[in-house]
This record gives sequence, structure tokens and C-alpha cells, in this order.
Amino acid sequence: MGLHSSDPASVYLAAQARVAGVTPDDVAAALYDERSLVRVLGMRRTMFVVPTDLARVIHAAVTQHLAAGEHTRTIKMLTDAGVADAEAWLDGVAEATVSALRRRGEAVATQLRDDVAGLREKVRVGVGTKWEGDIGLSTRTLFLLATEGRIVRARPRGTWISTQYRWALAEDWLGEPLAGIAPRRAAADLLGAWLRAYGPGTLVDMKWWTGWTVAKTKAALADVGAVEVDLSDGIGFVLPGDIESVDEPDPWVALLPGLDSTVMGWKQRSWYLGDHSARLFDSNGNAGPTVWCDGRVVGGWAQRRTGEVVTELLDDVGRARRAVIDRKAAELEEWIGDLRVTPRFRTPLERLIVAED
Repeated sequence: MGLHSSDPASVYLAAQARVAGVTPDDVAAALYDERSLVRVLGMRRTMFVVPTDLARVIHAAVTQHLAAGEHTRTIKMLTDAGVADAEAWLDGVAEATVSALRRRGEAVATQLRDDVAGLREKVRVGVGTKWEGDIGLSTRTLFLLATEGRIVRARPRGTWISTQYRWALAEDWLGEPLAGIAPRRAAADLLGAWLRAYGPGTLVDMKWWTGWTVAKTKAALADVGAVEVDLSDGIGFVLPGDIESVDEPDPWVALLPGLDSTVMGWKQRSWYLGDHSARLFDSNGNAGPTVWCDGRVVGGWAQRRTGEVVTELLDDVGRARRAVIDRKAAELEEWIGDLRVTPRFRTPLERLIVAED
């Protein structure tokens, strides 16, 4: 239903693992030429790349609610920093930023700071704590405008592993605004999409993934007519049309990137992760690159400075499956080419593989 995008490289590597014959240029074309995909802030304040129709669902079901809290947080930040009439000041800077983007079409933050004086300001936060530091108001204002659905991330500055993006007005980039769907309908549509992709899942899974309250999650389950099913660890839910038994899938292997949407799809993970969490996730719960075999995580992978893609298996998968994993690693190495991919969130196993270079 979408690809994690907090790490820009994850989008491309996730597509490579799923779409036969896809190239980096194909992914870029979908994002920046055809614009059938768009990068948005969504569940749990995480970046996703999703189809444009789903982006509108996410905005109404999740991001609009985030925007209200982020606006309040920004006003408090400005007030604490001594800005008089922080609400009016922020509104003025936001409107000036939108006007600058309308003139430019697309722009990076440094260009917008040249156009809007308020974006060049900084505020001190966390005074007296170990997190004390300065935050540039360009970063904060652009983030706030994105949560409000007024602007979106456009083309990157550099290659597909670049973390710097140009910004564009959402209506100009997509041809219509992100807003417009009723929140309750959007919540049902979003949860239905999750159940189609990830079900069966538990209430804990869905509450965690969406970032909703228990009450909102239960309401959306009722709206989609979700059906209770027995799981090995309790009660799960599926869509009404998904209760029939299905055939076992053919054997498969995949090398998935850090923060991949499948690895991060559920809150309760032992049924596919086993006891490998400590080696494959960082201390904040961010997944590193993983090796999958027939529906479970069996190890991790990393790209060394030489460009070699190396796997480290934590389970015995047999010689035949090991050979397929090796072939997949060689294909991925060729696909990445001359670039070097370092996950945004480093994990113990990924660090170990790289250190052995």
C-alpha cells in the first residue's frame, strides 16, 4: 500500500525487491514526472511514498490531526523564544513562504530562506536540558506546511539517495489539493487498505501502525465490517472477503531495505522476526536491512565501501535457499551500481557487516 520514505534510499530499494525489471529511473519517473506516487507525512509522523489517491486518504485520516498538534507546538516554541504575537508572526511567514513557492514553482529551503526573512530566524529550544539547541524556522515552517497539506516534497537535489528535496505547492504538484475527504471515511479507507495488505492483524498492530487511539481504531474496524479471527497469540481481524483459506505461496526470497514497510507493518513481530530484533533493529525500534525467506526474517544485509552487498544469515535456510539469497545479493549490488547506501538508522548487524570490510 506504500513504501517507507524516512530514508530516501528505502523507496528505491523496496521497489527493486518487489517489481521485476524496475530501474531507479522508473521510480523517479513515477514520483516526479508522472506523479502517480507522492511523498507524504503519514502514520506516526513517518514519511511514506504512496499512490496519490491514498495520499489524500492519509492526509484526512492521519496528517490533519498531526497538523493541529504541530501548529500548537510551534506557537509555544515561538512564544517561549520571546516572539510577540506568535500566531500572527507564524501566519505571516507561512503565507510568505507559500507565495514564494508559487512564484518559483519548486524550491529548496535555502532558496526560500533567501525570499522570506522569517525563515532565516532560529529559536532556542530545550533550554536547561540535554536537548538544548537552536532550530531553524525554515525547517519548522516547511514541516508545518507539509502537515497541513499545503506543500509536498518534490524532486531531490542529487541522486536517489539524496536527503535534500525541493518543495512545491501541493495543488500545483498534484493538480488538486490534498484535502477534501471526510476524516471518518478516510479512516475506514486507510484501515481497509492496511487489512488488505497486512491482515490478519491485531488491534494492537493497527493502533500502533496508524497512531490512532483505541476508540478510533475500533470505530474504523466497525466501519469496514472487519471480521474477528483466531490467531495463535489472540484475536485478529480481516476484511469480510478474506476469511477463506488460501494456497501456500511459492518459495521466495527478498532483501528488504531498512525501514521497509513490510518489516515495519505490525507492532507484534515475533511470528516473522523470531528472536532477531536486538540485532536487526536500533534502540528506537527502526528496522535495518533484512533478508527474508518464505515469510520470515532470516538475517540481514549491508553494502560495504567496496560496493559489495553482503548478507549475514541468523537462521539455517539450507543450501538451495542460501544460493538464491546469494544471487539476490549479486543482483542488488549490480542494481545499486556506483552509489553507496548507508541506512539512516544503523543497526548492530548492519554495522558488524560493514566493519568486517
